Amino acid sequence: AVEKGITSGTSAPTFSPNANCTRAQMVTFLWRAAGSPKAAGSNPFTDVDSGAYYYDAVMWAVEKGITSGTSATTFAPDATVTRGQTVTFLYRANNSPAVTGANPFTDVAADAFCNAAVQWAAQEGITSGTSATTFEPGSACTRAQIVTFMFRDMVK
Repeated sequence: AVEKGITSGTSAPTFSPNANCTRAQMVTFLWRAAGSPKAAGSNPFTDVDSGAYYYDAVMWAVEKGITSGTSATTFAPDATVTRGQTVTFLYRANNSPAVTGANPFTDVAADAFCNAAVQWAAQEGITSGTSATTFEPGSACTRAQIVTFMFRDMVK
């Protein structure tokens, strides 16, 4: 992640692998992995300031259909990103490929927003869950988990 310019860590000598990641940090990682492209369009979110470090990343993620926010007018940039949201962002960044078969994780409901994304991530080897039968979609996603998911996605 450092080599690819996706993150520079939390300070010069630290990465903070066990720290929770925010939604703004997650889309910024994805945006940087995509080459930091410029986005067009207007800002639909009242909680994303044009001067924020993540502004271009969020606008790009909206333009690409990676996120639609937590509501029509909010993105919740400072909220901790969940494991379900993380794989959903990755799944959408990969153009939401079709999935077949059953989801291997019993804690991801068939009608959950992240069901297809979690199933895709498992099938692609991006995640093996937190156990053989659980994914914990509502749990906070750490910086280490996010860069691991992204690395596995990039090398698949």
